[in-house]
Amino acid sequence: MASPAPMYAAGARPLRAWQQQALERYEETSPKDFLVTATPGAGKTTFALTLAARLLQRREVARVVVVAPTDHLRLQWADAADRAGIVLDPGLTNAVGPVRAGTQGYVTTYAQVAGKPMLHAARATAVKSLVILDEIHHAGDGLSWGDAVGEAFGMAARRLCLTGTPFRTKADERIPFVRYEEDTFEADDGERGVGLASRADYTYGYKEALADSVVRPVVFAAYTGTARWRNSAGEVVAASLTEAGTKSVEMAAWRTVLDPKGQWVPHVIAAMDERITHLREHGMPDAAGLVLASDQDDARAYARIVRRITGKAPELILSDDPKASKKIERFATGSARIAVCVRMVSEGVDIPRAAVLAWMTSYRTPLFFAQAVGRVVRARDPQESATVFLPAVRPLLALAATMEEQRNHVMPPPKRTEEDLETLDLDVPEKEAREGELQKWEALEADARFAHVLHGGTAHTGAGNRPALAPDEEDFVGIPGLLTPEQTAELLSKRDDELRIRIAASHRHDDGDFMLVEDHPDEHETNGWRDAADLRREINRLVSRVSAKTSTPHAVVHTQLRQSVPGPPSASASVDVLRMRRERLRTML
Repeated sequence: MASPAPMYAAGARPLRAWQQQALERYEETSPKDFLVTATPGAGKTTFALTLAARLLQRREVARVVVVAPTDHLRLQWADAADRAGIVLDPGLTNAVGPVRAGTQGYVTTYAQVAGKPMLHAARATAVKSLVILDEIHHAGDGLSWGDAVGEAFGMAARRLCLTGTPFRTKADERIPFVRYEEDTFEADDGERGVGLASRADYTYGYKEALADSVVRPVVFAAYTGTARWRNSAGEVVAASLTEAGTKSVEMAAWRTVLDPKGQWVPHVIAAMDERITHLREHGMPDAAGLVLASDQDDARAYARIVRRITGKAPELILSDDPKASKKIERFATGSARIAVCVRMVSEGVDIPRAAVLAWMTSYRTPLFFAQAVGRVVRARDPQESATVFLPAVRPLLALAATMEEQRNHVMPPPKRTEEDLETLDLDVPEKEAREGELQKWEALEADARFAHVLHGGTAHTGAGNRPALAPDEEDFVGIPGLLTPEQTAELLSKRDDELRIRIAASHRHDDGDFMLVEDHPDEHETNGWRDAADLRREINRLVSRVSAKTSTPHAVVHTQLRQSVPGPPSASASVDVLRMRRERLRTML
């Protein structure tokens, strides 16, 4: 005797306008394959499960199979399905044959599908099935994964592909079940060629989501700094992030500022902590932040810095930790201020209270950038905003400036040379240096300085944009409608020196697990590493701020400075004198 048909909660949760439009477009043709591209945080899961519930209710399918990127997302999908009245098994392994009785399907991962594609093919064809391929670009992570997904679900009754990020693969890695059309692309050398670009059946970008208040507005706070390192030839090199010149020098400076032993990381973490405090005090009491590290060693070191700066231990989330999923859930529902992670929360993980992100990784692909920023843009209230702190390097600033652009999956024309292949912007970490270079290359020191706020593709430095902020305005930093991007930039710039003092104090009151200020002899040597030109630029900037604050002409401020710190003009002053003048100017602000 057949069991009574289950009741599904389709429509129990009001749909957003884009979700309703996408459903209507799907039902116009009831296609075998349907690709939805929607910005992170827009609600792809809700759309997919609403469609699944409708198809189950009408008995057009009898099973739902969800393929997700990670084990944690299996649990997240199962919980969301349960709220939609669909029972999906998140624990079904490749060692178990049939789908368990009492469920309407299961959630698996791309890795599991690649392990036994024929097993999943049998499950998906035993009854009419809807296969939901979450973040379908993972089927392009390698030919073997793409082949496995095609083999497993090529005969399924319906397939729904979801993605929220721009992605790019090698020319021969076509993603299964995605429709491609020829398009013209311009190569790095300026020549044009014909490649392939994906075509979604429904697209909902960040720009549209922002207009609909589906996602939060994002403000990017860029921090520059001067880095010093010893290269593979044993030479000591110093360069600014924003004035690095060549790409190789820029990458070396970027790598150096991310070193936990320098001052850039503590400075930006302190700025991040202040932003969380202001959000919590003004309309978002559970605001939290994410620190994104390149690897597990850096993540552990950054976690120690967070504890030293904030006085509270962060949630440390590492991929090889068996408790990682529980930690993500605890952080998502708890009250902890900061979580430090590598890639565990870069894609799909739902933490609505996370509104601040510190980009402390060398990953720089459009795919990873969109995934990571997507973790802090999910809107709950129209007054909430997101802030991303990042190094002021060209690759990241370019991605931030074009965040509102809509992108497709791109398969460019084949590259002609090995050198061209190496520059292809794949979703992989930067290549490690050769073994010999790793033994010689050494990060020595780095400082941090606020550079500008990037919002809507426009940079705001906070210098000379408008009159100084009133004291009561400062309490509302970054809240839409209360402070403009220019005002936010001005406030971050003003507080930059205060953060530097706070960090120095945290070093002096260290509990022993961290290097003390006295353990950095370079900062106190008579001939310190910072070059005089860099110090002179900083002094001029501070003089401008003192002049604006006191309504005193620049020339008068310079004269007062030379009286307080005697010596020759800045153009010929020693590094020691310049450093003392800088500290004197800070006390005048």
